[in-house]
Formats: sequence, C-alpha cells, structure tokens
Amino acid sequence: MSSPRKSKGRPHGRLRATTYLVVGGAAAVAAYLTPEAPEPARPVVAALAESPRAVEAPLAPVWRSRVDTLGRGETLVAVLERAGVSRSEAARALQQTDVLDPRQLRAGMTVTTSGMSTDSMPAEIVVQPEVDRVVRLKYLAGAWKAIEERLAWRTDTVAARGVIASSLYETMHQAIGRNLPAPKRSELVWKLADLFEYRIDMSRDLQKGDSVGLLIERRVAPDGSPRDAKILAAALTVGGKPVEAIRFRGKGTLGDFYDQEGKSLRAAFLRAPLEFRRISSVFGMRRHPILGILKAHRGTDYAASSGTPVRAIGEGTVIKAGWSGGYGNVLEIRHRNGFVSRYGHLRGFAKGVRPGKSVGIGQTVAFVGTTGLSTAPHLHFEVLVGGQQRDPRVALRDKSGWPIERREKGAFTALRQRLLAQIDARSTGAPHLASAND
Repeated sequence: MSSPRKSKGRPHGRLRATTYLVVGGAAAVAAYLTPEAPEPARPVVAALAESPRAVEAPLAPVWRSRVDTLGRGETLVAVLERAGVSRSEAARALQQTDVLDPRQLRAGMTVTTSGMSTDSMPAEIVVQPEVDRVVRLKYLAGAWKAIEERLAWRTDTVAARGVIASSLYETMHQAIGRNLPAPKRSELVWKLADLFEYRIDMSRDLQKGDSVGLLIERRVAPDGSPRDAKILAAALTVGGKPVEAIRFRGKGTLGDFYDQEGKSLRAAFLRAPLEFRRISSVFGMRRHPILGILKAHRGTDYAASSGTPVRAIGEGTVIKAGWSGGYGNVLEIRHRNGFVSRYGHLRGFAKGVRPGKSVGIGQTVAFVGTTGLSTAPHLHFEVLVGGQQRDPRVALRDKSGWPIERREKGAFTALRQRLLAQIDARSTGAPHLASAND
C-alpha cells in the first residue's frame, strides 16, 4: 500500500518546484527591466534661488541731470531744495561764490543740477544768469568751487527786399521775417525811417509799388537767438528815383550815412515835423473843414494824437509863439536862406520856447493840439521862402548835406558797390557770417 503513495507524490513535488523557479525568474526579469523611481521634485522656489541667473546684479551708478527754472519772486536756494539739496548746503554753496548776485537773478533763469545716481546730493550746479554767462558750482573735496564761463556771440549779415504794398512797416516786417524777433523788426523799421528823414517823408513820399532793400549786421546770442541789428546799407526807389544810404567811416569821417553820390544824408532840414506821423491832407486846394468853402491850403496837415511832440525841422530862431486867429496857438521859426517854418493848432509850447530863443534841428518845440479852426487834433505845417508860402514837399526837397572828402571817394565807391551787391545776392538767401572785411 505504501509504495503506490510515494509514486503518486513525486509528480506534485516536481511541479511545485518548477512553478517556484518560473515565478522567481519572472520576478528577477521584472526587477531588472523596471527603471529606478525618480527622486522627489524639489520646490520651484528653492530651485530658482540656487540659479545664478535669478540673482539681480546691483545697477551701476549713472550721471543724472535735472533742469529747473527760477520762478518769479523765488530764491535760488528754493530751486536747489527741489533738486534734493538741503537748505543749509544750498546756502553754503552760494556763499562760496562772489560771481552770483541774488538781486540780479532773473525769473526763468535755467538751473541745472547733476550728480551720480547713487549720491544723495548733486556734484555740480550750473546757473546761467545771462545769455552769455554760465556759472558752475562744483563740489570737490568737501567744498564748493565756482567757475565762471563766458559764451561767445557771433555776428552775421542779413539782406532783405520788399515792394511797398500798404506801408513801409508791414513790408519790412515781412521781408525781414524770422531773422529778427518782432520787437527788433519794428525798431529797425523806425531806424530806417529816421535814416531817410532828411530826404523822404515816409508818410507822403513813399507810395505803393516803391521798393526797399536793406542790409543789416545782426548780433546772435550763444543760444542761437538773434538779438539786435544795425543798418549797413539801404536802397529805396521812390517814384522811380533811387535813394541810397551807405554807412561809411573813413579817415576824415566819424561814421555816417551817405547817398549814392557820397553826400551826407544829414541836411539842413528834416522832411517832416513829426516822428510818428500820418498825413490827413496835402498841399493844394481843399474844402475847409469848418468854413465849408474852397480855399488854398498853404501847407500840410499831419493827423496825430493830442500831445504828440512837434520838432523843429531845422536850426533857427523863434520869431513867434502865441495865438494867431484860425491857426490857434502857432509857432514860427526863422531859418537860414530866408526859410521860415510855421506850426499851427498847437496845444502848447515846449519849455523855454519863446521869441528870440534859438532851437536845434529835431528839437521838441511844441505839442499837437486842436486850437483855432480845427475839428480834431492835428498839426498844420507850412514853409515860407522869402515870405511866400511854398509847398513843403517841394521847398524841402534835395537839401543835401556835406559830401565825402575827395580823398575818401574811392573807398566809399568800393564799399557802396560791395554792400549793394550783397543786398542783391542774398535778399532771399541764408544769413552770411560777417568777417573783418565785410
């Protein structure tokens, strides 16, 4: 009985062993083929902290400037306080210099403070009290040091031309344009009118279609802005006739203006008794504004505001200063060569003007009014030659001044040709830098 059990149990034992062997081998293969598990991920913040790219390097110091302006009624210390300078340090900086007068600092003056971005206080303060002067305050070795700099101006020449359309004033304003600021353009026009006042009455003689050319010497500030100018030459064509003005200074002259023939523009008489003038009527027949009848008007009326100064047209002696019927207050001045000038409807006379008193050319002798037979403030002006009333426009014409000396005529002619050529060549061009030979 026992023998058969043993023979039945052997197959089962071999089967169990085989199973263990297969399973164990499969486990070993599986273990060999399975990859290792990754390490747990580190926090992102920690990873970034360890990266060298994530650490911001400190910014390098840079030079910075701050521009400010001085306000009206403001102190320079207040401007510096806005720039980060303490009041005490600002006061100390200004005390270190004697080239800045606080009383002369103008509103709108530029103040620049500069320094390194890492510094708490500027290393340099730049103040420009004038257009051609700069003061630098530098902080060196614990103290402020002032350095004054002078900026250079430059000079150039500008030419302009125009044709009279309405008035000399408007024509020249347009011709000069931005080459000068508006106030300086106006000033230049009045200089031009005064220049020719011995030859041309700009209110009457200059007409539509007449032309004017001008050459000026201009001063330009260091910041590039034109500031002022003086006339070098002018050429007018009035009624088809040329009249020139050339500035000339020779060995025998002090420097004056001469016409194309070399005669001084200063003559014995001015062409008009008013500087700022507008004519209401001219010599000839007219209907009297009060009497209402046609009668000879022996003179010229200049419309002007009451109180406008009246000037003597030439040197002479007062022969009358008082009331005279329809003239109202009238002034009469005797000049050389039998000339008498008469000024009517005056409001009054200048101080010291009385019969027997001598007066000079251009001197204020009276004031515009509306006395006598007058409807509105104006000046009635007459010229008498040999006791006869003459048209002032004719009587005062061509009273030329003294000519240039013969030995200077060649130099004057050469200068005239060169200046007039510049007017023709550069009337529409850019400004020309002046040189010692210009």
